[in-house]
Amino acid sequence: MDLQHLLSRARRLAASATPGRRRLLGIAGPPGAGKSTLAAHVVAELAGQAALVPMDGFHLAEAELRRLGRAGRKGAPDTFDPAGYTALLARLRSPEPDAAVYAPAFDRRIEEPVAGSIPVAPGIPLVVTEGNYLLLDSAPWARVRALLDEVWYVELDGPERVRRLIDRHERFGRPRADAERFVHASDEANARVVAATRDRADLVITFAPGEAPPPVESR
Repeated sequence: MDLQHLLSRARRLAASATPGRRRLLGIAGPPGAGKSTLAAHVVAELAGQAALVPMDGFHLAEAELRRLGRAGRKGAPDTFDPAGYTALLARLRSPEPDAAVYAPAFDRRIEEPVAGSIPVAPGIPLVVTEGNYLLLDSAPWARVRALLDEVWYVELDGPERVRRLIDRHERFGRPRADAERFVHASDEANARVVAATRDRADLVITFAPGEAPPPVESR
């Protein structure tokens, strides 16, 4: 199976939507594995039939993370608003016939969520959501999986994934040494939490460095 198989699978999911019942596809995986890129590609290829709503819009604001003493662990499960995320997924599953749903985005340039940034029109049959913790089975995250019709898990060779993460943090303003420290202390701790959820996915997609399209393991 290849990228065309993934697109066909997403199209079938979109085609199975019914009035008042939108389909939701989740793409999970550890930080830096490529889930955002894959999600954006799927939505672009299903032009007009899908919308992208990332989980990252539910990061807690930097001021709140500092108040809670969690700023140094940004990206950990308890640095998000999972209740808000599940409430949005529930609204997206059962859209009102004439009303758009507005979702938040995450702006990496300022490292903050931005409310009301992503409009999802009522006629869109498929929402693709991507994030680290879609498959967590502990409260309060466990409610997420039940709201998703299908979840794909994306994984990438560890050293390549770490390299990409460090480069990304540096690209968005962290000095190289700080980026390396954050990845090894925070992102990799989160990656281990995410890896433990792999077996709950409907599909596992394994990227090799520089490989496109990826091989896929069906479940």
